[in-house]
Amino acid sequence: MYQLLTDSGIDLPYQLLADNHVDFVSMHVDIDGQEYTDDLEHKFDLNHFYQQIAKGVMPSTAQINIGQFVEFFTPYVKKQIPILYLGFSSGLSGTFNNAKNAKNMLLQEYPDAQIFLVDSLAASCGEGLMLLDAIDKKKAGMGITELTNWLTTNRLRYRQWFTVNDLNYLYHGGRVSRASAAVGSILQIKPVMDVDTMGYLRVVSKVRSRRRSLKELADNTLETLENRDNPRIVIATSQADDAAKLVSDHIHENIPKAQILIEHIGPTIGSHTGLGCVAVFSLGKTDRQ
Repeated sequence: MYQLLTDSGIDLPYQLLADNHVDFVSMHVDIDGQEYTDDLEHKFDLNHFYQQIAKGVMPSTAQINIGQFVEFFTPYVKKQIPILYLGFSSGLSGTFNNAKNAKNMLLQEYPDAQIFLVDSLAASCGEGLMLLDAIDKKKAGMGITELTNWLTTNRLRYRQWFTVNDLNYLYHGGRVSRASAAVGSILQIKPVMDVDTMGYLRVVSKVRSRRRSLKELADNTLETLENRDNPRIVIATSQADDAAKLVSDHIHENIPKAQILIEHIGPTIGSHTGLGCVAVFSLGKTDRQ
């Protein structure tokens, strides 16, 4: 038996992880000088967080440090329970590198410890969808080494399309340039973005209509799907439920049996997207390029 671990960047419900015996380590968000823990809405008030953003607050986030990972991994290591940690994209945060450093530190004290790490090269429910598949494969009897290899081999097949309403939050978080944010705001450009092979954000296209950007999310997802019969698709949003439903409806018009989950974008990701982000996650038939 082994233990699946992850972090709060997955944006899945707290209870879903609890029900499937997956433990997670929390990232932290600073709002007006006060630090909060991203605990997948277990205690964190996400509505209040977005109310603050609506007032113009620009939150900041902190990566999970080495000490947190040592503390997180140690109870399992001491009990000789093998662990598999699926982590937030190394292209977006130093968090995964800190997990690697924590592993090396623990192996010095516990050389027989079995600590497996997988860089998801994904964020939000892209990482979350990978975890859902990992849970299924673990339940089906896949061993820790085989599952680690499967996730590593297939991680680039996970497609992640998203659009935002306000580029200034991506600029504030260092994800786009000041010029791009300024021009986009003036021209009301709605970028359609994804995550590249190194786990970095990139702009795929720029459109002048919110509705068109949402349709493009759905169309891109439909075009790249591996399973056209009853795929599992996750849509995540930062309080743009109507927009998320438009995307969901468009996908269902084409694939009526699609299993679509609509989830909240938590504070870690929401700090960088602002209000109105819609993201669609699926397993593609080929690796993203």
